[in-house]
Amino acid sequence: MPEVLKAPLVVEFPFTRSLGPVQSAFLTGLREQVLLGVRTTDGRTLVPPVEYDPVTAEEIRDLVEVAPTGTVTTWAWNHQPRRGQPLDTPFAWVLVRLDGADTALLHALDVPGPDAVHTGLRVRVRWAEERTGAITDIACFEPYDGPEAQPGGHTGEFEDPVTGIVAPARLDYAYTPGRAQTAYLNALAEQRNVGERCPSCRKVYVPPRGACPTCGVATSEQVEVGPHGTVTTFCIVNIKARNLDIEVPYVYAHIALDGAGLALHGRIAGIPYDQVRMGLRVEPVWTEGARYPDHYRPTGEPDADYDTYRELL
Repeated sequence: MPEVLKAPLVVEFPFTRSLGPVQSAFLTGLREQVLLGVRTTDGRTLVPPVEYDPVTAEEIRDLVEVAPTGTVTTWAWNHQPRRGQPLDTPFAWVLVRLDGADTALLHALDVPGPDAVHTGLRVRVRWAEERTGAITDIACFEPYDGPEAQPGGHTGEFEDPVTGIVAPARLDYAYTPGRAQTAYLNALAEQRNVGERCPSCRKVYVPPRGACPTCGVATSEQVEVGPHGTVTTFCIVNIKARNLDIEVPYVYAHIALDGAGLALHGRIAGIPYDQVRMGLRVEPVWTEGARYPDHYRPTGEPDADYDTYRELL
């Protein structure tokens, strides 16, 4: 049995959001070394602030300053920091109830080891040297044995407020494709498309799943399909993707390979984008040393009749 493949994968995209008046004031305050909460109608002060009372759902806008000192309410030790976390040495994740607040703020606590942190520990904010209006303007918390700091009474009015942020979202994980897709990927490296047939409904799945999602039975019979196929549906891409060296506009399509029971997706090239159409007959184009087709191009055959692929849309 061939070795099952395994590879590290990353899913990453920047998330851009606009800020309402409450979050704008909170993040602008961090830039100015001011910590703001929001007061509810029953007198509680919530930090970080929210736009709506989580108990009554009432809109709340009464911003109040709280102190940069506080108390650890609970904690967990992080013995192996990961990329993008606040500190690059082991630290504690802590919930800190800042003085003047009724709720706790999650952040990092810089201490030499887990024996140095406990519930009830007094801490203070360590500000980042460069601040832009983000939660990272708080570099971390650190232990503090001085007197309780007093807030300055700021009400959230700032010059040049932060009105929007770009928050990176990233997921690092190891992907193991399993027996069926390992065989599929190994065949692709030989410029072949190999799927698996369901013993019940006889549909050929490419890429294979290892089991038929319709019948729920295991698949093991390998079937080579293609290499030609038919465009079933497609979209024209007009937004250039980061780190993708393809000029827009270009076309991505669902392609039903000959003999396959469902369509896979691939880029269409070798034809003007506005001439791509349903029923277009295409073939894969491989680049030297590639493990998968770079794109699909027209074969020059007549378009496929709609009835031959309508069940694969």
